Amino acid sequence: MTFSNVLLVTTVTCTALMAGLFYSYSCSVVLGLRSLPDANYIMAMQSINRAIQNPIFFIGFLGTLLLLPFNTYMNYSQPLPVTFWLFLSATILYLLGVFCVTAFGNIPLNNALEKFNLLNASSDTIKLQRASFEGRWNNLNTIRTFASILSLILLIIGCINSDKSQLPFSK
Repeated sequence: MTFSNVLLVTTVTCTALMAGLFYSYSCSVVLGLRSLPDANYIMAMQSINRAIQNPIFFIGFLGTLLLLPFNTYMNYSQPLPVTFWLFLSATILYLLGVFCVTAFGNIPLNNALEKFNLLNASSDTIKLQRASFEGRWNNLNTIRTFASILSLILLIIGCINSDKSQLPFSK
């Protein structure tokens, strides 16, 4: 087991964990929260948004952000192999579709929701707060889900293709 192989396994594992997190959230948590009354929904999302900020999440989320480009660099050679392009594509997808969407979309929504004072709000204000948050946040999470899954697929194709000059499904 070479350093390059350990790096690749770690990169694929972190990417898979992030794809699984976003996918499972979309398939379960979003559906469960949807049925909650407005005040309960806001309270639950405030709690979830605080709870996810933990070292285990940050290792996977930021670890993937660091490992993908490093792994891409480790597969750089001349002429540029298909594996390099697959890993570079996975890196760009994760950077833009997961990290940037989170940093510039989900986190600002989370921060605004955190500042919302549920105890002093009327039911109409709570309803408006949920309406301005839920759809936008879920749409952004869908982008993160697809981007992380596509990043993972590109990594897997790159692993399968590691000793070949063509994509595995060509010819």
